[in-house]
Amino acid sequence: MMKSIFESEKGIAIQGYEGSFHQVAAQNMYGKQVTVIPCDTFRDLIRIALDKSASSGAIMAIENSIAGSILPNYNLLQKSKLKVVGEVYLSISQNLLVNPGVRLEDIKEVHSHPMAILQCLEYLEKTNWKIVESDDTALSAKQLHQHKGKHTAAIASKLAAELFELDVIAPNIQTMKNNFTRFLVLQREKEAVEITNANKASVYFQTNHSKGILAQVLTLIASGGINLSKLQSMPIPGSTFKYGFYADLEFENKQQFNKVMASIESLTNSVKIFGIYQKGKIVKG
Repeated sequence: MMKSIFESEKGIAIQGYEGSFHQVAAQNMYGKQVTVIPCDTFRDLIRIALDKSASSGAIMAIENSIAGSILPNYNLLQKSKLKVVGEVYLSISQNLLVNPGVRLEDIKEVHSHPMAILQCLEYLEKTNWKIVESDDTALSAKQLHQHKGKHTAAIASKLAAELFELDVIAPNIQTMKNNFTRFLVLQREKEAVEITNANKASVYFQTNHSKGILAQVLTLIASGGINLSKLQSMPIPGSTFKYGFYADLEFENKQQFNKVMASIESLTNSVKIFGIYQKGKIVKG
């Protein structure tokens, strides 16, 4: 947990409602007692994270092992003055929740976010339940609790079950058990602490788009002993099919990273370092 590295007294902005997987990730980074600030959208999350009077930073999902990168979030990060100071890989566990006393044979419909429903389709297709899409997994759990439904279930996290006093009638109903979401820990640039023993960095760069230039950049990164763990291309706004690149670089020490960044300087432009931090671990959702 990163609770000992920087404070979170004003709360941490998350996308979604209390009980969401964003809150689970926040608890893993800051501790169970962390105060979260629910935001309707990722744009709202960035806005609250940038407001010194409103928050101490944010936790933001950036990619999923099944669905891939959340591309709009890269653009939000690019335009903001936030720094990546950590990450967490959360193992996503989808669970069927009901009000106390409700049995499987009582269920007639299931509510959840479309992505959660998609992740649990193999389980759901074995039933005759009506599937109802909602805006958020945790919101479905909250509404289930509020309405005291005896014939309705929700798909959400175990944290949501705990917060809204629901029973987990069927745990881990997702089709693919290896389902991970990567979350970034964000702080304002002026307040971001330097992470000791950093071994990973997230950067953005553009090239002059001459023939073979990207291959030259990648060769220099590899020859510097750095592992390129992610490379994501994104169109440059206003250009005609020209691309910038988001990259995650893993290294042994910061000096090695600095040396490689210096070696590619003549081949790149518009370079932005989103953050230098410690590689995250996989935790259970």
